[in-house]
Amino acid sequence: MDKVDSILNSYADNNLFKNKIVVQSNYLPEAVLHRADQVEAIASILAPALRGEKVSNLFLYGRTGSGKTLSVQHVGGKLLEKVKQIGQDNLKFIYVNCKLKKVADTEYRIIAEIIKALKGSVPATGLPTDVVYSKFIELIDNKKQVIILVLDEIDQAVKKIGDNFIYTLTRMNTELKNAQISLIGISNSLTFMENIDPRVKSSLGEEEIVFSPYNAPQLQEILKERAENAFKDGVLEEGVIAKCAAYAAREHGDARRALDLLRVAGELAERENSGKIGLKHIDLANQKIEKDKVLTIIESEPKQFQLVLYAIMGLEDKREERRKNKGEMVDDRIFTGEVYNAYQGICENIKNEILTQRRIGDILAEFDMLGIINARVVNKGRQGRTREIRLMLASGVKQKAKEILEKSLDL
Repeated sequence: MDKVDSILNSYADNNLFKNKIVVQSNYLPEAVLHRADQVEAIASILAPALRGEKVSNLFLYGRTGSGKTLSVQHVGGKLLEKVKQIGQDNLKFIYVNCKLKKVADTEYRIIAEIIKALKGSVPATGLPTDVVYSKFIELIDNKKQVIILVLDEIDQAVKKIGDNFIYTLTRMNTELKNAQISLIGISNSLTFMENIDPRVKSSLGEEEIVFSPYNAPQLQEILKERAENAFKDGVLEEGVIAKCAAYAAREHGDARRALDLLRVAGELAERENSGKIGLKHIDLANQKIEKDKVLTIIESEPKQFQLVLYAIMGLEDKREERRKNKGEMVDDRIFTGEVYNAYQGICENIKNEILTQRRIGDILAEFDMLGIINARVVNKGRQGRTREIRLMLASGVKQKAKEILEKSLDL
């Protein structure tokens, strides 16, 4: 028997999962634990839609994995069930994830994604944006109905393309004769509203609900309920759920992170043909997720962010090459001015807009906050203060990140 057969046989014979989808991020449970107040508040705000009335625009804040999306989708599902029960067809509940790269790159693509969710179609590119808006209005305004539009991770779209599209959507009701649109914005940034246009703020923020992070006991209850349905009896060792919850509580009470840890730990245990999921599998899963998280961040960043990061990687590669070829002592420090010059060079080569040095400084500060680089302020005497940049990616992650950037930037 060769190695491949051995691997396949171990998977066929040793399945620790009973129903893996229960610990996946797209699973919608029957009940949303520890979010009763928020779920009831959302239901109260959206309930008038059952009578064909426009409901208030709603904004949900909270850190990643605090139950915002789950709560909205739970109430949305119940609304659609109720509409079906009473034999009406006057409500549509549309969900769009603004973090997806091909969705929120432009205002055009966001509206095209909404049209697609409504079973319409427009070309991926090519039409003027106002024509796409007209297609959207034409699609929904043929009868009296309420459109509840959920824009998840709306802060990511605003970061990439600005906030004008929100204002356009909220003002669209003045052009509609039959349909009415209500927006639900979901943001991981608690300070999102502070940085947007006052007109958008006044039109969007009619109702707000804040989701606080889950604590460790709450996470344990969520994990325990999911684990009972996800895994076969007796495969979880003592302390596994508590350790998952502790890791996630440390990450600002992120329930999504806790569920990912549990699922990945199960997958790793299966790969090594273990009959149990133990504490060591949680540690291994945590390391794997950390690596994957960094690559996901890099892949989803706007083009200008990716260009700056690619410039830093290029500078590091040049130093490494000199070190190998000449065997000389090379100063491996990289300073802000060098990064900007390298960034300019790449932009000129690919004919991309060049941002100011101050804006590149802001991008470097954000990378520092994400842990992708370490940026230390140093004093260079007459040349003034600058930042010393060090890339904080492990070699395996760095190579994969470089491949992602080259593909994304068409380099």
